[in-house]
Amino acid sequence: MQEETIIIVFAAIIAIVLLLVFFFSKKAMIKRKLKNSELKRLSSFRSGETARIVGKVEFVDTPLIAPLTGRKCSLYHVLIEQERSTGKSSTWDTLVDEERHCKYVIKDGSKYAYINDTLLKSYIVEDAKYKSGFLNDPTENMESFLSSKGIDTTGFFGFNKTLRCKEGVLEKDEEIAVFGHGEWKEALELGLPAKYGQVLEITATGDEAIYLSDDPDTTEEKEANINSSSKHEVKRGRYRK
Repeated sequence: MQEETIIIVFAAIIAIVLLLVFFFSKKAMIKRKLKNSELKRLSSFRSGETARIVGKVEFVDTPLIAPLTGRKCSLYHVLIEQERSTGKSSTWDTLVDEERHCKYVIKDGSKYAYINDTLLKSYIVEDAKYKSGFLNDPTENMESFLSSKGIDTTGFFGFNKTLRCKEGVLEKDEEIAVFGHGEWKEALELGLPAKYGQVLEITATGDEAIYLSDDPDTTEEKEANINSSSKHEVKRGRYRK
């Protein structure tokens, strides 16, 4: 009976630890921040307010090329890890954790917003995943990208290293959610083409970062949490023009 009790307590402790790790993970914290924040349409966003917007990505600069998939994008995040065995256990060590972006705007209806701050916390859905290892060669893009970082995909005896690679991107017209402080400014003042007219500049406020994600959970919103001026535009959990 005592042994059973110890096992139950130990299992409960593990469950609590795993729950806390998930709850305070970067992904969970960013999604929670976005989902719990007020959603505003750009057409009703006033200078000085801090809220969440949802819109579609529009390239301003020449788009980036995502290193693992070759997709055109305004932002990509790549995570590459290597499995290392230590006796009876193994761990995944990070080889590359890289996020890059070019200049882009967020379109909502006929209005635009622009992120103009480096204090950014983002969670990009990793929709491209690759593995390499014994009898499983890395893709040409994996090999080329790792080579550019000075990393070899094979070990001492020429066998493939056990690698796992994940990539997430923001593509043209992809819907994203962004939370931050907004101020309306002329496009030229922000270094953007004049055709955008007045643009909502999104910045961090004090120690509060900008939050960004393309996870569908963060771009949808229940009617009760949308600012009253746009409640009549809600349909099926999303808002319309």
